[in-house]
Amino acid sequence: MNTVSIITVNYNQPLITEQLLSSISLTNTYPNIEIIVVDNGSKVNDVPKWQSKYPTFKFIRSDVNLGFAGGNNLGVKEATGEYLFFVNNDTEFTEGLVGRLVSILDIHPEVGMVSPKIRYFDQPDTLQYAGFTSMNYYTCRNYCVGQFEIDKGQYDNSTGLTAYAHGAAMMARKEAINKAGLMAENFFLYYEEMDWCDHIKKEGYQIWVETKALIFHKESVSVGRASALKEYFMNRNRILFIRRNAPIQARLFFYIYFICLVVPRNIIAYKKKGYHGFTKQLFNAIWWNITQGVNSTKLGYPIK
Repeated sequence: MNTVSIITVNYNQPLITEQLLSSISLTNTYPNIEIIVVDNGSKVNDVPKWQSKYPTFKFIRSDVNLGFAGGNNLGVKEATGEYLFFVNNDTEFTEGLVGRLVSILDIHPEVGMVSPKIRYFDQPDTLQYAGFTSMNYYTCRNYCVGQFEIDKGQYDNSTGLTAYAHGAAMMARKEAINKAGLMAENFFLYYEEMDWCDHIKKEGYQIWVETKALIFHKESVSVGRASALKEYFMNRNRILFIRRNAPIQARLFFYIYFICLVVPRNIIAYKKKGYHGFTKQLFNAIWWNITQGVNSTKLGYPIK
């Protein structure tokens, strides 16, 4: 029976993280797991307290915030499992979750990564994710299957291929990670899991969704539903994703599309909603991509 390393990253959300750990303890029935918690430069170091409270779990402390990819990559380096289950700290497990995902990887060696169905925690009958459509590299747009629909079981027989796993919950085969490499840390926040999926697919693996497995997600706990931080990285990384993954003709079209349509549309939206400082962050995101290479580790945003 393959070992599963469950990896989660905490950033200034100790109570949320403890709720996740409790939900794992209460619902998990899969016997071969290790739990790894990475504290990603939180202002208060809760690791000593957690080590006493959860003596069988592994805890890693980074003195600086390494972002989503960097924090998870620290966990990968300590993981001993054949399968690695990356979960946001703002998720909560359901019974049978781990075992159902493991079954997909056990039975289908062609699958490099699999995500469960995701519902919103605050609206527990409402879907967030039942798969992703393919990326349109000309616009860098795709769609989350089932999002905002009431879950009536309409996707429960849809297990199989999907374009992308969901960063809130994705189980990866260690062998696939070894071939594709770790997540690109210069994304820091957003789009890194889609970039990773593209690289895993380039190594010959498939991405699946297991719609009979379920996890709940308290979305955007760490960065808020609308923030300058989120706006900067969403725009910066959307462009970066295209630079790293799209064919050249699609890249050229995307740049024109983004400047001529996305930028004016976003600026109008910021003004209507009263989002002060967002326009500046939009242009900062564009400038970063003009001045930095695709592997640049300069964030272009002050991280505290």
